[in-house]
Amino acid sequence: MPLPFGELADAMDILPVEREFFERRMFAMERDGQVIRNRRGAYLLPAKADLIRGTVQGHPDGYGFVVTDDEGADIFLGPNEMREVLHGDRVMVRVAGLDRRGRPEGKLVEVLERANTRIVGRVLVENGVTLVVPENRRISQEILLAPGVKAKKVVAGQVVVVELVEQPTRYAQPIGKVVEILGNYADPGMEIEIALRKHELPCEFSSAAKDQTRRLPDAVRKSDWKGREDLTALPLVTIDGETARDFDDAVFCERQGRGFRLVVAIADVSHYVKVGSALDGEAYDRGNSVYFPRRVIPMLPEKLSNGLCSLNPQVERLCMVCDMAISTTGAIKQFRFYPAVMFSKARLTYNQVAAALYEQDAAAIESVGELLPHLQNLDKLFRVLLKARAKRGAIDFETQETRMIFDENGKIAQIVPEKRNDAHRLIEECMLAANVCASEFLQTHEHAALYRVHEGPTPEKLAKLREFFAEFGLQLGGGEEPRAGDYARLLEKIQGRPDLQLLQTVMLRSLRQAMYSPDNVGHFGLAYEAYTHFTSPIRRYPDLLVHRAIKAVLAADKYQPAQEAGDWEQIGLHCSMTERRADEADRDVENWLKCYYMQDRIGEEFDGSVSSVVPFGLFVALDDVFVEGLVHISDLGSDYFHYDDAHHSLVGERTGERYRLSDRVRVQLVRVNMEASKIDFRLIAGPARVTERVGKTAREKLAPESLPPASDAPAKPRRRAAKAEAVEVAQPVDKPKKAKAAAKPRAPADSKADAKPAKTKKPGKTSLAGAKKKAKTSV
Repeated sequence: MPLPFGELADAMDILPVEREFFERRMFAMERDGQVIRNRRGAYLLPAKADLIRGTVQGHPDGYGFVVTDDEGADIFLGPNEMREVLHGDRVMVRVAGLDRRGRPEGKLVEVLERANTRIVGRVLVENGVTLVVPENRRISQEILLAPGVKAKKVVAGQVVVVELVEQPTRYAQPIGKVVEILGNYADPGMEIEIALRKHELPCEFSSAAKDQTRRLPDAVRKSDWKGREDLTALPLVTIDGETARDFDDAVFCERQGRGFRLVVAIADVSHYVKVGSALDGEAYDRGNSVYFPRRVIPMLPEKLSNGLCSLNPQVERLCMVCDMAISTTGAIKQFRFYPAVMFSKARLTYNQVAAALYEQDAAAIESVGELLPHLQNLDKLFRVLLKARAKRGAIDFETQETRMIFDENGKIAQIVPEKRNDAHRLIEECMLAANVCASEFLQTHEHAALYRVHEGPTPEKLAKLREFFAEFGLQLGGGEEPRAGDYARLLEKIQGRPDLQLLQTVMLRSLRQAMYSPDNVGHFGLAYEAYTHFTSPIRRYPDLLVHRAIKAVLAADKYQPAQEAGDWEQIGLHCSMTERRADEADRDVENWLKCYYMQDRIGEEFDGSVSSVVPFGLFVALDDVFVEGLVHISDLGSDYFHYDDAHHSLVGERTGERYRLSDRVRVQLVRVNMEASKIDFRLIAGPARVTERVGKTAREKLAPESLPPASDAPAKPRRRAAKAEAVEVAQPVDKPKKAKAAAKPRAPADSKADAKPAKTKKPGKTSLAGAKKKAKTSV
C-alpha cells in the first residue's frame, strides 16, 4: 500500500544515519519512474496503480504515442495531452480507455524527464509576437521567445537555435531564448547545419580530444613495430570509390594449392584510440561517421581518419590482419588474426579495377601494371565466393542508388543513378569473409562482443507477406520459420517478371532492421549464424570494439569497454541509435536538397511509379529524376479510398479503383514546401499496372490494362548512403515506430559509400561458409 517516506523507512528498518542516503535513493527511483508519490506524498509502485512508463513520440498533426518500456502496445495521446510534453519526453500515463480507432488512449500522470533543452527552428512573426517553429516536425508546439530576445536582432525567416527556459504545460506553450543564429533558410549548407542540431549530432571535437590528437605522431614510428608482423613487401592495395578519402581496408589474394590465400588488412585504429581516452569518448558519442552530400562529420579527427589510420598508398600503416585459407568451394578452411605493418602499393578505384578486369581497357591495365595478376586472383576468388553465397542462400536484393551532382552554389544540378560493378561486389565478398571470421573467432574464445544481428520476419509480417504473394500464385517456402534461402529462392523465381519491383519491395519490407547486440541471434539476410562488423573501425565504433576484443583474446586478456559501465547491451543500443540517427539526418538533408532542386519545375509532368502506399496517399518516385513526392488521397478522385495494409494499396469504396505499390503513373508537380521538405504531385494518368493478381474481380476483368515491358518498371530510388546490408532498409509508416532498441536503413549509417562485409573462420582451423557486402561511402 502507499506509504509516506517516514513509514516506508521504518518498515524497511532504515537507521537514522542511513536516512539521507535512502532519501537520495528514493528520489532517484522517483526520477526514473520506478516509484511515484501520490497527492498525499505517499510512495507507491506504478504497476499497482495501473500506471505505465514510456517515451513520447510526437506526430506533426499534434497527437502522439507513448512507446511503453514493457514493450506493450503503444498508447495514444490526444492533442490535449500532448500540450504539456514534447517529442522524446519520458512520461507516466494511465490508460483511460480506447480511442475511435480502438487503440489504448492514455492520460498523462507525470512527466519523468524532459528530452529537449535546445531546439533548432525557423523564426516566425505573427501579430507582433515572435515565435520559433521547430524543424523537428514531431514537435508540433511553437516556441514563444522570452522577453528581451529582440536584442538578438532575429528576423522572420531566420534559422535559430533556442534554449528552452520553460517547458510546456497544459495551459502554456514552451518559452525559449535564442542562443545561436544560424542564418537564412536558403544559405548554402544551411540544410546540414539544421540537420546537425535537429538530430543532436556531435560535430565539434572537445579540446581534450584535440590535444590528444595533436600529440599523436604524423607517421608510423619504429617503436610501433613491436609485436607486429612485417607485411610491407606484400602487394596489398585499397579499392574504393573515386571520392573516398578514408581507406580502412586493403586486400591481397594469391593461389595456395588448389585454393586461395586471402589477406584483408584493416586500419589499426585501436592502437591510437585508447580505451577510456577523450578520443574514445568522442568516437562513442558519434557512433559512426555521417556522410552528407559534400560534407562528412567524421567519427575521428581528420588527422586519424584521413591520415594516420587511413591506409594511404606508399606509406607504412599499422593494421589488424585477417589471413584466410579458402577452398575452391568458398569454405574458409583456416584463418588467423594478427597485428602487422603494411605498405599499400596503390590506391585503386572500383571503376579502374572493373575496366582492367572486365573491360580489358588498355589504359586501365597499364595503370594497375604489375598488380594485375593479383587482381585477377581476387576476381577468381570472388567467383568462388559468389557460388558459396548462392549455396548458402543469402538474400541479394537489387536496389538503385543515386548520386547528386552539385553546381558552384552547392545546390543539386543533377541526380544520376550510381552504377555498381563487379569490383564493388568483389570487395564486398572479401569484407564479408573477414567479418565472419571475426565473429567466429570471438565466439570460439567466448569473449563478449557486439554482433550485427538481423532477425527473420515477425509472424504478423510473414502472414501478410504470404497473403499478398498468394494473390499472384506465388508461395514463400519454409513454413512458420522461413530461412534466408527461402527468400532467395522466391526472389530468383520472380526474376524477369514485369512486377519484379513490386514483389521485391514487399519482400524487403517484411524483414526487420538489423542492429548491434551482444546476443548473437545470427544474420537472417546474409544467412550467417554469427556476424560482426570488423572492417571499418575508422567510421564505425562497433568495429573498433571488435578490434579491441580480438586483441584482448590474442593477449589472453579480457576487454572491458569504458562506456555504460561495460554493459554491452546498452552499448549495442547506443550504436544502433547513432546509426539510425545518421540515416535520418542524411535523409533530411537529401530531402531538402531535392526540394530545392524541384522548386523551379512546378507545373511539369513526370512519369513514375508508386514507391509507397500510406493511409493519406501515394508516394511516387519519378523516373530519371530520382525524386519522391506525395499524391494526397484527396487528389485520387471523387471516391472514399481506404488503406489496405496487407495488399499495399488504396481501394475506392464506390468504384473499386485500386492504387498499389509499384503502379505506373503520370503526375504533375504542383507544390514544393521548402520549410517542410515536402513535394506534392497531382495525378495526371494511371495507374497502368505492370501485372494483375490471380483471381481478378468482375470489375477488374472489364477494365482495360496497360502492360509495359519489364524494362519500364523503374527501380525505387535509393539513398546515396544505402550501405551493404540492403535487407536493413526501413519501411515508411503512418504512426511513429517504436524506438526501443534503436532508431531507423540502412548500413550506416555507414559512411563510406559501400559498406564492408565478411566471412569467417576461427583461429587455427575453422570451417565456415560466409560472406556479406562492403558498403564504402564516397567522401
